[in-house]
Amino acid sequence: MSIDQDRADGSRGAGVRAERQAETRRRLVDVAREMFISDGYAATSLDKVAERAGFSKGAVYSNFSGKEELCMAVLDSIHAEQVVQVAEVFSGPGGLDDKIDRFAVWAREGIGQPLWVALESEFGAVARQSPFVASALRRRQREVRAAIAALIEQVTTDQGITLRFPPEQAATMLLSLGIGLGALRSIDHGVDPGMFGDAMRALLRPAPPA
Repeated sequence: MSIDQDRADGSRGAGVRAERQAETRRRLVDVAREMFISDGYAATSLDKVAERAGFSKGAVYSNFSGKEELCMAVLDSIHAEQVVQVAEVFSGPGGLDDKIDRFAVWAREGIGQPLWVALESEFGAVARQSPFVASALRRRQREVRAAIAALIEQVTTDQGITLRFPPEQAATMLLSLGIGLGALRSIDHGVDPGMFGDAMRALLRPAPPA
């Protein structure tokens, strides 16, 4: 067998191993997401996650440094889904009012699902005792705000709207409102998130002409 063939075989083997590890990681995140949401962060151990996922505990540690990092991966998956869904809502046809109306419909299902909001709150308390978690949560929150700001800038530019606030400030206000409504709905699911659409419509209203 030639050296080139050895290298090709080694490259294929490395690719297969990387693919298997990525699949293992996805499986662990999916199972952990289900368990963290249903049972809570404190009640879910890495042993339980590994067992339900069909792996050894060593497989968990080969992908995550510990339960904190695994939970952050779970929250990342939830946030990524929401950002994609909101982007899809605003990429649809129609003017700004049409987009906000679609967003209000999405918000009734997408904001404040009680169990994952409870998970975020429980995990957020860990940040008080863990500088690692606090730093990671800050970084992720900034990334979410940046994604929302980019979406706001894109939508308002497409609609020819000049905002009253910079996109970064508008993103912070909308995210804060979403978090607050999410917390309220986690306690009282009768709270109507439709008001989020009204607040967004007011916030994204064009600035008055100079």
